[in-house]
Amino acid sequence: MVEQTAIVTGASRGIGAAIAAELARRGWHVIVNYRRDAAAAASVVTAISDAGGSATAIAADVTDQDAVTALVAAVKADRGRIDALVVNANTAPPPFASLAELAWSDFAAKVTGELAGAFHITRQAVEVMRAQGAGRLVFIGSTAADYVGGGRLAHGTAKAALATFARHVAAETARDGISVLTVAPGAVRTDATAAVLDAAREKVLTDNSVLHRVLEPADVAAAVGLALDPALHPATGTVLRLDAGWSVLAGGPTA
Repeated sequence: MVEQTAIVTGASRGIGAAIAAELARRGWHVIVNYRRDAAAAASVVTAISDAGGSATAIAADVTDQDAVTALVAAVKADRGRIDALVVNANTAPPPFASLAELAWSDFAAKVTGELAGAFHITRQAVEVMRAQGAGRLVFIGSTAADYVGGGRLAHGTAKAALATFARHVAAETARDGISVLTVAPGAVRTDATAAVLDAAREKVLTDNSVLHRVLEPADVAAAVGLALDPALHPATGTVLRLDAGWSVLAGGPTA
């Protein structure tokens, strides 16, 4: 059986690193994409290798079309195919600010960065998958696309746009054997969220969730692993929400 290959963008740390490790554990060869931190990406590859998995680190700024072209060409040359793409890279830190506080330049950078980071890699991966007659795309979204929270204007708008992009891609690629799913986590405890997920905010979230906790990167990784199961191929153009049951209890999110 040919070992399947998955590209995970932004996989040198946090959620992306956890996804890479989970897919490798499930038998995938993982392309650990990163933008700058070669040492961190190498550490992810080493951890996967030490655990008996298979991975390769490739640098590319996924908002840059030429960089993406080089990335896809390298994967095709080495692996011959792309079976799955996980669009995870956080291309621009979300500015947590209200409309009155938010500069247009920061808002635009977040929204356009999010979409550029999805557009170029998706477009080129889809070309490869169409030629194969099969493939799976997973976009890492956010429950902020649907639920309003203080200071999340830019982040929520960017993730809502990403989810809409994913639905359109699903419609355009269904007859090519390509399936698309958006995994939308709620609050996830990572180094990147440490500044905003303080003790007070975490208490609000845990007190108002069915599972009484926030998510860990491993929770998101496990969901992505399940999303790549062929049995979920019919779940295309949909959103899988992971929020520890917070939306079950929250009538109007304010955290």
